[in-house]
Amino acid sequence: MHATTIHGDRDIRFEEVPDPVLLTDDDAIVRVVAACVCGSDLWYYRGVARTTGRIGHEFVGVVEQVGSAVSKVRVGDFVIAPFYVCDMECVNCRNGFSTSCLRSSWWGADDRQGHPADGGQGEKVRVPLADGTLAVVPGPVDDALVPHLLTLSDVMGTGHHAAVSAGVRPGGSVVVVGDGAVGLCAVLAASRLGAGRIVAMSRHPERAALAREFGATDVVAERGEEGIAVIRDLFDGVGADRGLECVGTEESMAQALGSTRPGGQVGYVGVPHLNPELKMRPLFGRNVGVRGGVAPVRNYVEELLPEVLSGAIRPGRVFDLELPMAEVAEAYRAMDERRAIKVLLRP
Repeated sequence: MHATTIHGDRDIRFEEVPDPVLLTDDDAIVRVVAACVCGSDLWYYRGVARTTGRIGHEFVGVVEQVGSAVSKVRVGDFVIAPFYVCDMECVNCRNGFSTSCLRSSWWGADDRQGHPADGGQGEKVRVPLADGTLAVVPGPVDDALVPHLLTLSDVMGTGHHAAVSAGVRPGGSVVVVGDGAVGLCAVLAASRLGAGRIVAMSRHPERAALAREFGATDVVAERGEEGIAVIRDLFDGVGADRGLECVGTEESMAQALGSTRPGGQVGYVGVPHLNPELKMRPLFGRNVGVRGGVAPVRNYVEELLPEVLSGAIRPGRVFDLELPMAEVAEAYRAMDERRAIKVLLRP
């Protein structure tokens, strides 16, 4: 079989790798139907963070084989794999934070038993803790649903986590910082939760247009202090009730904090790879709360999946480029050069 591997800065290859096999009784083997490139993958692609070997952490597919201890997932099931491994049984999973599962591991990294893990951008993947990790999609899956289902492995659940962490409420006001796939899904999540006014911060016409289709009532192109001033002017001179930070830089967090009114709250999900510092004094002075982190998307699947299946939400529209997995290097280039919001890959 073939899978995506990374060998260094901007060195992505689709090459032959060994077929996955069951290593434990709770494993499953999944044939990948669709995968994608994540904005966080670009940190490795650009050399900001380092990894080698198989890469990718978002995929959906069909179960081909299960271990003897697997009881909830069956051969032939169409499944969604979140961007991490979890058992959905430990205290952290039951508390709603499966990303902190006591048995967790990550795609592309060794699992808790020391077995090497596969990356998701391949033709097949070994899935540890299959009963907890995999979410089964009921009934036959129409091909048109695949992109929307794929977003539940990461970006839709992550955007939803930003909105939930910020405490978005019906009728409230929201500003979303970031117009990538996660930011756009955060707009959709805020709209789904009933926000009355949603501002998308975007300087890209195509992304701004999709944000409006997802529920944004306003688009602000300005950045920095000028952007904060525009946002505050839109909301009684004080800012929005909630800020959703979906980038992960010091500048984006400052934008979200400055755009949120005194007494408001920021939900943050942008991966802080460059470890930006959070200044406490401004939070203290304005009574602005900050809550968020790595999104426990597996916990959100049961809530979001029915609306994807019914067509009530269509988050898969963030995929504006589809390529065969053999052209994955072009997929990385397209996202790195911002020629695509998010790239869907099919084997």
